[in-house]
Amino acid sequence: ENLDDPEYQFVTSKMKFVPNKKMVVGPTYMEIYGVPTPIALPFAFFPMTKKQTSGIIFPSFGEDTGNDRGYFLQNGGYYFAISDYVDLAVLGDYYTNGSYGLRLESNYAVRYKFRGNMAFRYENLLNSERGFPDFRQSTIYNIRWSHSQDAKANPNSRFSASVNLGSSQYYQQSINQLNQANFLNNTLASSVSYSKTFQGEPQVNLSLTATHNQNTNTEAINLTLPTMQASMTRVYPFAPKSGTKEGAIQNINFQINTRGEYRINTTDSLFGKREMFDDAVAGMRHSIPVTTNFKIFNHFSVSTNANFEETWTLKTTKRNNIFVGETSTPVDINGFDRFLTYNFGASIGTTLYGMYNFQKEGKDPKIQAIRHVVRPSLSYSVSPAFDQYYETYDVIDADGTTIDQVEYTRFENSLFGRPGNRYSSSIGLSVGNNIEAKVRSKDSTKTESEKIFLLNNLNFSTAYDLAADSLNISPVRVNGGTQILNKKMNINFGMTLNPYALDSNNNVIDKFNINNGGSLFRLTSANLNISYSLNNDSFSGKGKDEEEDEEAERRAATSNSRTDDLFGKTQDFADRRLTDKDRNKGEDEENNEFYNYKMPWTLRLAYAANYSNTRREDQISSHSLMFSGDIELSPRWSVGASSGYDFLNNGFTFTQLRFERDLLSWRMNFTWVPFSNRSSWNFFIGIKSNLLKDLKYDQRRQPDRQL
Repeated sequence: ENLDDPEYQFVTSKMKFVPNKKMVVGPTYMEIYGVPTPIALPFAFFPMTKKQTSGIIFPSFGEDTGNDRGYFLQNGGYYFAISDYVDLAVLGDYYTNGSYGLRLESNYAVRYKFRGNMAFRYENLLNSERGFPDFRQSTIYNIRWSHSQDAKANPNSRFSASVNLGSSQYYQQSINQLNQANFLNNTLASSVSYSKTFQGEPQVNLSLTATHNQNTNTEAINLTLPTMQASMTRVYPFAPKSGTKEGAIQNINFQINTRGEYRINTTDSLFGKREMFDDAVAGMRHSIPVTTNFKIFNHFSVSTNANFEETWTLKTTKRNNIFVGETSTPVDINGFDRFLTYNFGASIGTTLYGMYNFQKEGKDPKIQAIRHVVRPSLSYSVSPAFDQYYETYDVIDADGTTIDQVEYTRFENSLFGRPGNRYSSSIGLSVGNNIEAKVRSKDSTKTESEKIFLLNNLNFSTAYDLAADSLNISPVRVNGGTQILNKKMNINFGMTLNPYALDSNNNVIDKFNINNGGSLFRLTSANLNISYSLNNDSFSGKGKDEEEDEEAERRAATSNSRTDDLFGKTQDFADRRLTDKDRNKGEDEENNEFYNYKMPWTLRLAYAANYSNTRREDQISSHSLMFSGDIELSPRWSVGASSGYDFLNNGFTFTQLRFERDLLSWRMNFTWVPFSNRSSWNFFIGIKSNLLKDLKYDQRRQPDRQL
């Protein structure tokens, strides 16, 4: 970086230099700030091309004492510069106890069309030595694929992919990365989709999507291979050929939607095997929603709707008569079958405005006015009972007498649910609120007031079931949210209020709580979530650095982590030229090498509390504060930490400490997890230059899997 005072140099007695092509040297040794080092080579070849070139990736070496794997070589391999559009890196690990790993990573891009990356990781892990009582063997793998299409490539079709699937224990056991955020996440999800728009009148949209959802705790995997959706834009059959639509008749509209799925529910151990298809189900649902809307008395908006749905299935069930004490087992019947359902509804709503003005003659208060907006809505919905799709099977005693008949439907395992056999008639009430204020601008040159939200939303909702024989009133649900401190702090809250009382066994009874010696409502659950993100520019009026945000999102998509590093940074130990991006920090004029006038910093806070009292538990079910921050102590020293505190269990949550030093042409970082069964650390120092990145020192202590 500094040619006048180089941080390092290679000293040689023989050299042949071909400008812009190559350099060949004889015996060579390395000096750091003029001090000779034992790092030496008998000869060396340095390609001078400006293009990416293929070559060997030198491995890291060390010893894994925590898991008795012995000495190792990690992340050694070969980099293939296939073309200007695609590359490939093949990396491998080997441990002297027989453990090994393989990694393939490829990046591709075509300007104005698409870009993406693919990665595959396989590890065969042996703990201890064969024959010892603590010996264990496991194999894990992970596949990641991210693909995005440029918006200019094709306006009528789009293809995208975000894939992260593999072994459920991959993020807990992998020896090649510190999976801080992923270790705390118990869900893996993937989606590959293609959509196409057929222009015309009406317009038709078609999409094909393959999805994957995996719970790493239960090791349950849900796949849809694929989901097909087709929809037609709304058609107004009675609308005038020109002008606006008026009245209920002209606003009548309908559309046609179709959704088909092939769904597989399996487990981690059966994934990729033939058995995973044994319980697969397929189905298709067609729906035709018909709606219209109009105004009455100029201030009330009325909407009515009818929805018709037909469901197709390729498998139904049959239940046979059973004797007392037996359990009815459904018998699958393959073949096409269908059922039709429909429902109707209507709603009426309006908007009310209230204003309180603080301005008076001769006074110019800070808060000039407060406006309250209320949006009440009353709805009604009715759904008939579809008894024609229900049958019964008999329960027979030892004498052959039928003592009971149990109702069931042959569509009970339908992909899109079963038809309802209960008549429903319900009235719903909801009230939405928001409160905003007009305040005097801090800028004296501005003549107009600024508008800020005091309460973004505060919503109440409940319902009354006319067809129910008891417990007709649904619990009142309250939720709201707002932003304060210059929109840096987000606050969201919610609660559920039940009007009915509990009996001595804590079961809900058909008696109002106020008539049972209690209050009007029982608070059955509540939650509060607060997030706060700020940095050294938060109060200076500067906007967000979009380039940094994009880089954080790109890094998160590659490593399947969070953009805010709230649970720590995921660190990939693979060759850093594949993942890292050099930061070219533009130093302020006030900063110099020894003194940092401005200290860039970031802080992210997240507070969550949940209360549960459904059956008189009266307890806080979760209560924690998470925080993550970074600060540059000097122009080249940066420290950071991610942690939290669990107030319910009185202990710190997963904690990570980070230290980084920018050494001009070099970089150094140290990551430390000080406690928990994931206790570990990683130290790295190496040259930034892609040409010399093999000159590095990397040491780490892996988490002890026995813990």
